[in-house]
Amino acid sequence: MVRTVSALAAALALAACSSAKESDAGAVKVMLKDHRFTPAEVHVKANAPVVLEVTNADGLADEFDSDTLKVEKVIAGGQKAMVRIRPLSPGRYPFMGEYHAKTAQGVVVAE
Repeated sequence: MVRTVSALAAALALAACSSAKESDAGAVKVMLKDHRFTPAEVHVKANAPVVLEVTNADGLADEFDSDTLKVEKVIAGGQKAMVRIRPLSPGRYPFMGEYHAKTAQGVVVAE
């Protein structure tokens, strides 16, 4: 029984280390300013989840929106939001700022 508990403790410690490494990788930073995304083209690793840290530097709220990414998130003016994206197959996935769709355009490229 002691060996089982030790093995379980070692497995939990290993899992904790794996999670820390994943979170240490950090989020991909995207800025929304003057109703435009920078960078407008975000490259991510295919088949792996990703987090976008979207900073809205404008004074007005906007909504990060993408049908292909299946994401909608309102971000207040002057605020940041974390946008979690599921693992993507290789390809291009457009997104926009719904409140300023003519100028706030971007794409996630999974490679």
